[in-house]
Amino acid sequence: MKARTLQKDKVNIITLGCSKNLVDSEVLSGQLAANEIDVVHENKKLDHNIVVVNTCGFIDKAKEESINTILDQLELKRRGKLDKVYVTGCLSERYRNDLEKEIPEVDAWFGTLELPLILKQFDADYKTELLGERLLSTPKHYAYVKISEGCNRTCAFCAIPLMRGGHISKPIEELVKEVESLVQKGVKEIMLIAQELTYYGLDIYKKRELPKLLDALAAIKGLEWIRLHYAYPSKFPLEILDAMNRHNNICKYLDMPLQHASNNMLKAMRRNITREEMTELIHTIREKVPGICLRTTLIAGFPGETEDDVEELKEFLKLHRFDRVGIFQYSHEENTSAYDMEDNISAEIKAERAQEIMEVQQEISLEKNMEKVGKTFKVVIDKKEAGRYLGRTEFDSVEVDNEVIIHSKNKLQIGEFVNVQITKAYDYDIEGEVV
Repeated sequence: MKARTLQKDKVNIITLGCSKNLVDSEVLSGQLAANEIDVVHENKKLDHNIVVVNTCGFIDKAKEESINTILDQLELKRRGKLDKVYVTGCLSERYRNDLEKEIPEVDAWFGTLELPLILKQFDADYKTELLGERLLSTPKHYAYVKISEGCNRTCAFCAIPLMRGGHISKPIEELVKEVESLVQKGVKEIMLIAQELTYYGLDIYKKRELPKLLDALAAIKGLEWIRLHYAYPSKFPLEILDAMNRHNNICKYLDMPLQHASNNMLKAMRRNITREEMTELIHTIREKVPGICLRTTLIAGFPGETEDDVEELKEFLKLHRFDRVGIFQYSHEENTSAYDMEDNISAEIKAERAQEIMEVQQEISLEKNMEKVGKTFKVVIDKKEAGRYLGRTEFDSVEVDNEVIIHSKNKLQIGEFVNVQITKAYDYDIEGEVV
């Protein structure tokens, strides 16, 4: 037995992929800590002896990053720096049988819903009384809140239902308790996440209940901002917008992935919506909630995509002028319905198309930011870097959206809300002074 194994175990959790994975890691951290096991997240000190890699299996690049991270940790184990390497998350859920054969040095593999089995490796008990409790790995003023697990949609390109299973909503009272606990710890902003927000409640309440959940969360004292991520456009429940108008602490912000704008592509992707229906929905959203920030994500290079489809998408962006846009290059995923189609667009062309689309959006983003110059916005302070503060308006989510570069003669507190007058605009950021 190595001498280091006589010391008390210290577990480092490495999280890859999306915010939903981050929440899973935080819940695991909370369970380990409740069992009096020393746990850290993304530990830079390297004073731990056990690693749990929480993997992503969404697209090729994410899978490659996950594999490389596992191999890096195994190299540390080979050099005697680690005792154990465990792997969990989406990649492990999806490819466990193959990975066990290819990388036998991993001590144990776990799926996405096997938290109690991970805890058994540490002789730890799953504590049901810790419902919603977790150790935050984000700054203490904001947190992600997962309102459901899995997805019932059948989008042609998406492997997430294979890794996360069908849609399971968390009860409203459970989520209220979780958010109240977060607010007591200093959280001022929550980002509601799910594979698909608008489906919330259909399984347990037999109807879409996101508006009712929003009403319940908005009533929590001390909660300054509630932000909505990942809303599916087909059969979008407009009552969500009414809830947004009822409560000042629900951000006028909606993340609604559209994936494309060509009817040919929307049909091939099995999105259950047409370009015309999306156009009508966008107009309705902006009419019902004036000034709302609309964020969307798109896919470039889906099988069969033509230059005409790309031009149609670019024209759609110019017409609707989204505030925020992200783009993925299509990844050909086994066991999805699109996998039966020929992946007939080269990686180079996918990259070129993604770049073309983002160049259109870059110009729109700059114009929209220029419109903010001279105006004053409520801004949350996220961090201080290189002698300046960085924050966000209600129209910006963490990491994926614009930042506000803030100049202040006075010291500002991280997590504090201040009013900032915008003085300069850039492609994706704005700059201002505290007033």
